[in-house]
Amino acid sequence: MTSETDRTVRTAYGARAEEYVDALGSVDAMHAEDRSLILRWAGEQRGPLLDAGCGPGHWTDLLRSSGSTVEGIDLVPEFLDSARARFPGAAFRSATLVDTGAPDGSLGGVLAWYSLIHTAPTEIDRALAEFARILRPGGGLLIGFFEWPELEPFPHAVVTAYRWPADALAGRIENAGFAVRERIARRDSGARPHGALLAERISG
Repeated sequence: MTSETDRTVRTAYGARAEEYVDALGSVDAMHAEDRSLILRWAGEQRGPLLDAGCGPGHWTDLLRSSGSTVEGIDLVPEFLDSARARFPGAAFRSATLVDTGAPDGSLGGVLAWYSLIHTAPTEIDRALAEFARILRPGGGLLIGFFEWPELEPFPHAVVTAYRWPADALAGRIENAGFAVRERIARRDSGARPHGALLAERISG
């Protein structure tokens, strides 16, 4: 069942999909450190990857081009249409973060790069539980997010988003069945503070 948040996000991004793709729909528009991190992380995983909330599909295609078996999922039809047209060699399908459609324990890694930013704190545990379900023990999770001293909503350019203290988000991830292995923070002039958390699915 599609949640009210999903419907809001799908409508908001659908209305601005072309603008978003033009501005942020390529790997070249991304920070070089992010490209390096995502490729390093992907190279450490065993098994297929899922780009959860792939948006315009550029990370999915980068992972595919680097030799990973990967699929991108998103709930915005306009993003998926663009991704399929621009990256015909990559695989994309419609799904949500809480219902990915992947079998239990079938994946080696899940990339959620800024795809959880619009998920309310009251709902984020469902997405993390879904990631835990579809990852094999030892599988990797890489999350990119807006880092901030306090957990709070803010007026994102497209639709309301949330920024998290790294400790608070790491705690949610660990409660879902992961061990957080690495934390990254970056402060760039003119940009919101960036955070990334790398975690491993633990057994049990």
